[in-house]
Amino acid sequence: MTITNPASTGPVLHPDLTPAQRDCLDALPLTGNHLVSGPPGSGKSLLAAHRAVHLALTGRPTVLLTRSRLLCRLLQATLAGLTVPGAVIEAFTSHAWITRRYGRGAVRTADGWFDWTELTGLAAATIDARDKTLPPHLVVDEGQDLPPGFYRMARLSAVSITVFADECQRLTETNSTLNEIASTLGRSTSRVEIGGNHRNTREIASLAEHFRVGGTQPNMPVRSGTLPAIRRYSGPKDLADDIAGMALRAPKQRIGVIVNSLPTAADLMRRLERANLATEPQLYSSAAPNGRYRDLDLTRPGVVFVHRASAKGLDFDTVVVADAETDSATDPTEASLRMAYYVMITRARRRLILGWQGSRLPRHLEGLGGWAAMR
Repeated sequence: MTITNPASTGPVLHPDLTPAQRDCLDALPLTGNHLVSGPPGSGKSLLAAHRAVHLALTGRPTVLLTRSRLLCRLLQATLAGLTVPGAVIEAFTSHAWITRRYGRGAVRTADGWFDWTELTGLAAATIDARDKTLPPHLVVDEGQDLPPGFYRMARLSAVSITVFADECQRLTETNSTLNEIASTLGRSTSRVEIGGNHRNTREIASLAEHFRVGGTQPNMPVRSGTLPAIRRYSGPKDLADDIAGMALRAPKQRIGVIVNSLPTAADLMRRLERANLATEPQLYSSAAPNGRYRDLDLTRPGVVFVHRASAKGLDFDTVVVADAETDSATDPTEASLRMAYYVMITRARRRLILGWQGSRLPRHLEGLGGWAAMR
């Protein structure tokens, strides 16, 4: 997607930027490679969009990348809300950008990515050929979800790279730590930390801390709210009725239902479609080529069903983790499980419910009585 507004008179900073966020942007030079890290709720995606605006104002092509299609759509919406005088910013998923740059013949590997050695060679050959096309500025959001091979290739394909990342939110097996990103981009890469949590309540953030893996403990939010709830549902109807009730009681709020199974989401979607809600529920599927299950409006109120793999970067007034029982057989100390719940929990702005079905509380939800209400 290309964002441009040549008729505007100047850049408009997002009104919700905090002084710390503005200081972070101002501290980043317009040249060189930079790595910005921060916890959930610190505003990394918003800062990534603003960073892209700043770089585009230099007159050089600027590309904003992320791995998730759903997050890419959100970033496009954020960019559309910023006026950019005479500048052009393109927002893509990393896969789409690589395919556009190197063609659909770029060799894929078994993990769904690309042959990074081949792509790095192609990027080097482009430099040797002195391609007349100006290399772009690259801005990467959720950079921990991209492998080191991507950064080796990107380093030869861009004039500068700015990465926003949090290694405590790695949900994929092809990912990078902050140290891997910085070392791959080169010794001169600057590292900046942005703090604060402007999304969650103190109660939600405290529960998330139980699941955090690695990193330093972030500062707790000042804003307080209700305790998160761990709720047992007797079955799909009970779960759907509860979600419908939330939507009916708060028709102006956004409710994110995060699932580990898209068939579960589809079943709940059908049940809610019969509930006569004020706003039609939405479901996102990465497998859908386009249309209803791909082109969501995440700015409007109502219920949105999304797989946990696509939840990164999103936020909702209320989050319902609908099927925690699917993790019952997983070792509760396993890092991937803990990271998944850290990400899902921190999507919630006001209210959080960890839902489960069955006869026994899943092991990873045991011992949380101090941080959540059992229902």
